[in-house]
Amino acid sequence: MPAQNVKRRSECPLNASVEMLGDRWSLLIIRDMMLRGFRTFTQFMECYEGIATNILADRLRKLMEYGVIEATPDRTDGRKLIYTLTAKGIDLAPVLTEMVLWAAAHEETGNQALVQLMQADKEEFLAGVRQRWLESTASRSVAKEKIRPSKTK
Repeated sequence: MPAQNVKRRSECPLNASVEMLGDRWSLLIIRDMMLRGFRTFTQFMECYEGIATNILADRLRKLMEYGVIEATPDRTDGRKLIYTLTAKGIDLAPVLTEMVLWAAAHEETGNQALVQLMQADKEEFLAGVRQRWLESTASRSVAKEKIRPSKTK
C-alpha cells in the first residue's frame, strides 16, 4: 500500500525506498522486529545501538505512515502499543538478508551465527522468518476476535 500524500524528490523506485527506509534506525527497528521479535517501545529501547526515545518515537510513527508497521493497543494495558510488521514490512526480509550478507562479505562484522545461517540456506532462512510472521499474525487475529463482542441477530 503506497503512503498517502507523500511528496517525493523523484519518481525513481530507489528514491522511494531511500525516503522510507534510508536512515539506520528504521532498518534496525525492522531488523529487531523481524529477527528478535521486538514488539514494544521498551524492547526497541534495549537495542544494541542505543536509540534515543524521541528518535524511536519518530521512526515508529514514520514506519506506520508508510505502512511498513502497524500498532495496536496492548490487550493487558491499553496505554501501551504493540508494533507488528505489515505484509509490506515482512516483504523487506530478503532485502535485509542481502544487506547482512553483503556487509559480512565486505566488512568485519559480528553475529557470524546469523550470517552462517543465512549463507547455508537463504531460502530456508527467509521461509522461517515469514512463517514466524504468519504465526504471529494469526495469533493477533485470534486475540482480536476474542476481544470483539459477538454480534447476535
